[in-house]
Amino acid sequence: MLSLNQRLSLQQKLSPQQIQYQKLLQLNTLALEQRIKTELELNPILEEIAAEEMELEQLENEESPEQNDEKQKDDDDEFENLDSSGDDEFEVEDYMNESDLDEERINRSPDDDDKTQPIAPSRVSLTERLMDQLHLLDLTEEQTILGEVIIQSLDRDGYFKQDLNKIADDLAMFEHVKVTYKEAEEVLKKIQTLEPIGIAARDLRECLLIQLRNIKFDEYYSYLAEQVLEKHYTDFVNKRFEVIQKNLEMSRETLKMVLELIQKLDPKPGEGNIESEESNQISPDFIIEKLEGNYIVTLNDKSVPSVTISQTYLEMLNSNKRKRKISKREKETHKFLREKFESAKWFIASIQQRRQTLMKIMRAILEKQYEFFEFGPRALKPMIYKDIADEVQMDISTISRVVNGKYVQSPVGIHELKYFFSEGLSTDSGDEISNKHIKELIKEICDNENKKSPFSDDKIASMLKDKGIHIARRTVAKYREQLMIPVARLRKEL
Repeated sequence: MLSLNQRLSLQQKLSPQQIQYQKLLQLNTLALEQRIKTELELNPILEEIAAEEMELEQLENEESPEQNDEKQKDDDDEFENLDSSGDDEFEVEDYMNESDLDEERINRSPDDDDKTQPIAPSRVSLTERLMDQLHLLDLTEEQTILGEVIIQSLDRDGYFKQDLNKIADDLAMFEHVKVTYKEAEEVLKKIQTLEPIGIAARDLRECLLIQLRNIKFDEYYSYLAEQVLEKHYTDFVNKRFEVIQKNLEMSRETLKMVLELIQKLDPKPGEGNIESEESNQISPDFIIEKLEGNYIVTLNDKSVPSVTISQTYLEMLNSNKRKRKISKREKETHKFLREKFESAKWFIASIQQRRQTLMKIMRAILEKQYEFFEFGPRALKPMIYKDIADEVQMDISTISRVVNGKYVQSPVGIHELKYFFSEGLSTDSGDEISNKHIKELIKEICDNENKKSPFSDDKIASMLKDKGIHIARRTVAKYREQLMIPVARLRKEL
């Protein structure tokens, strides 16, 4: 049986503009730059401002700090009350004033342009360098094609982890390139002797052996090093040096020289840059500088296009609105321009608000972690997202969006914003210290230990206890593994 019920409920829904703002908020500088360029292509109402024009207009419309603060508050209030419904009868004239248009664009301080951005030198990727060397080898056309496939199959560390015979079979089946298995092996060996030597090795042992056989070292120690890697590789990896010394009948001093030679070899010839030597470079979103004893935070967005609303399209929209009678085509044009105008207006507002939010949160982090920027990682304080959210009166989800994937460059290095957030632990003195501080202490203990008798996790836990820090052995093991520090047995040296 059908029935009619009435129910009252409270729901919270985000407007399209607020969703757009949240999406922009989580973009880093490079992603934002691409997003703005895409919007410029999609929306004719938007246009990019030349740097010289932006600086001139900012100087002409320079305002006092009090006026800026008042406008800032007005902008914040307007953004908090975004309404996606809109109003057909908006006044276009409100946006025709030049000073108003200044507030509808991405503003930066004129002084920012005085600081020239360093231009990264153009560099050739390792893949291209290997290809150039490959084409100088005395190979047939089929062998060269196979060599190109091998080079393109290398992983980030420069290792060849594919099945060579399968690649040869695939080339024969799909590309009609016939290379025997023996020829394929010869091509791979030739590639392995290209610079950097050891590239395209199939495992670490092969990589090290290739370097020993192709780089000039002391002949005697080089021979012994080959013997260690060929016959006692497992013992070498597990640092069972006594077994190696006994089986190869060498003195302790000789074994020490052999191990030092192996340590000089490069275990990762690709250096993690097979595709591009610039791929791993981090572009910081914030820059913190210390000037005259004070820390100054700036948003590193000089590469981000500055956009505004097109004066030409605004005048076109305004002229259509003033006409008493307009044709059907003009009505459609007016509707299209009005929609694009609203979209452009809220896009610029979102960009403006994003910039203000990022700066507000970064300044709060700087204030909370001031000692870190003064004294380094050892001074990092425990801090969670809620601490910053309470400070800036924003939601924790907003802090998460800002922090994720963004970096800051400061006098103590480049750090992801996530780095500054960590859980705390109370010491015997009652102070709160960050777990990252504890990791620094563990790293320091391992760096300064006697390598002939490295500390166990139990011993490290005991040493931390003497400092008033109580953590379990398993916690020490977890932090040590996160620091990529091997167990005591593998840290042992002769």
